[in-house]
Amino acid sequence: MGNTESVVVQKRLARFRPEERPMVEGVFDRLQAGAGGPSGAPGKTPAVKTLTLEMLQSSMGSLAPHPMVRRVYQCMCSIDPELAAPEASRKSSNSAASGVGKEQLVIFLADILRGTAEERAPLVMVMSQSRAGAAMVVTCDQVAEFLQDLISAVVQILVHRGRLQGWKPDRMGDSALGVKLLAEQMCSELKPSDQGGCDVSCLEDWIFRAPQVSLYLEMLVAEGLHLSLSSRLASPLLPPCRETSWKELSCLLDLLTLMFLAPQLPDGYSAPWKLVFSTRLHGESFTRMVTGLTKHGPTLLLIKDTKRHVFGGFASYTWKVKPQFQGDSRCFLFTVFPRLRVYTATGYNQHFMYLNQNQQTMPNGLMSCTLVTDADRVWVVSMATLVCGWTVILAVVIVAQDPSAPPLAALSSLERRTSPWTQWKCGQSENP
Repeated sequence: MGNTESVVVQKRLARFRPEERPMVEGVFDRLQAGAGGPSGAPGKTPAVKTLTLEMLQSSMGSLAPHPMVRRVYQCMCSIDPELAAPEASRKSSNSAASGVGKEQLVIFLADILRGTAEERAPLVMVMSQSRAGAAMVVTCDQVAEFLQDLISAVVQILVHRGRLQGWKPDRMGDSALGVKLLAEQMCSELKPSDQGGCDVSCLEDWIFRAPQVSLYLEMLVAEGLHLSLSSRLASPLLPPCRETSWKELSCLLDLLTLMFLAPQLPDGYSAPWKLVFSTRLHGESFTRMVTGLTKHGPTLLLIKDTKRHVFGGFASYTWKVKPQFQGDSRCFLFTVFPRLRVYTATGYNQHFMYLNQNQQTMPNGLMSCTLVTDADRVWVVSMATLVCGWTVILAVVIVAQDPSAPPLAALSSLERRTSPWTQWKCGQSENP
C-alpha cells in the first residue's frame, strides 16, 4: 500500500481493480519525477513530498487551460485525508501553498473516477470557487465559469488526442461561443435556492441529473494525468462523420453543439453522419433538397436565419413525399443560438414530420413540429418550408387552464427568411 495507509485511502483504492491500484498510487511519484514523465533519476528520492501547481501544470497544461488546472489543484489541496472531503476552514487556503499530498491525490482520483454524485458535489463546489476558502455556497455564475473552463479542456483533449471523428473544427462554427452556450445549457439544470445560491445538496442533485459533468471531469482527470484504466470505457463524445466535402463546406455545427446533440439521439442511431444537403453546396432548390432528404434514413436538419438564430430538428424516419404526417415521438426540435435547448414531443398530437410538393389542394413544403408546455400555454414550435421563400414559422398558442378545452387564439407568429440550411444523415438507411 506504500505511504497511503489511512483507512479512508484504502477504501478509496478498493474501488479500483487490483491491477489498477498500483497505477493510481503511482500517479503521485510519476508527477513528482517528471510531471508525467516515465521516471526520475534512478535511486533518488524527491526531496519534496507534495505536488505543486507547477508539477500539475506540466502534466495537464497541453490538455487544459491554466484556469482549469488551477481549479483542479485547488480542489486537491482542499481535501482532508481523514474526512475524505474538502475542508471548510482557512486551512484549505493555506494548504495550496504547502502542496498536495499523496493521500489527497488518491482520494481525489477515486472520487472523480469512481465516486458518486454525493462525493463529487463538494469537489465541484471547491472548483467553482474563484479562490480557495470556506465558502459553503456558490452562485450559478461561478458554476458557469467552472463549466466553461471544463468544457474548454474537453475540446482541447479532443483536438490534441485526435478524437475528432472526421469533423473539421476550422470549417465549423465558433467553438468559443459554443463553450458558453453549452455551459449555459448545463447550468439551466441547476436548481438554486430562493437566494440564488447553490449549496452542496443542490450541486449533488445537479450532478445526478446532468451526467455530462461527471463525464467531462473523468475525461479531464484521466487524460490530463495520463491514467489509462482498463475498466474505463472512453465513449466518444462526437459522432463519426463520413463522406463530407469539407473544402467547400462552412458548417453551421460546432463541436460543442455536436457534443450536446449526439446524446439526444435515440438509442441505435450511432451510424456515421453524412452531409446530404446544404444550401451553400447545392443551392436553394426545394426539389434538390427533397432528393437529398428521401431514402437516407433518419436525418438532422439545421437552419440559420438572417437574424443569426440557429435551430433545427431530428427526424426519426426516412422522409417520404406524401400528404400525411409521418414520424414518431422520437422526433424532436432544438435551438442552438441564442440558447441550446431540446424540445421533445408531448403526445399532444401525432404531427411529427410532413413533406409534400407539387400539390394543388394540400400544403406543400417540409414541416417538423412539437409542443412545449409552459404553465397555461402550449408553445407550438414548428419549422416549415413553403416552396416560395423558405419561410420558418414559429407560433405560440394560448390554451385554457382546463387541458380538455380547445385553444383560444394564436398569440403570435414570426416569419423569417432563412439563410443556410443543412441536412445531416445520422441513422440507418431504412426506417427503424
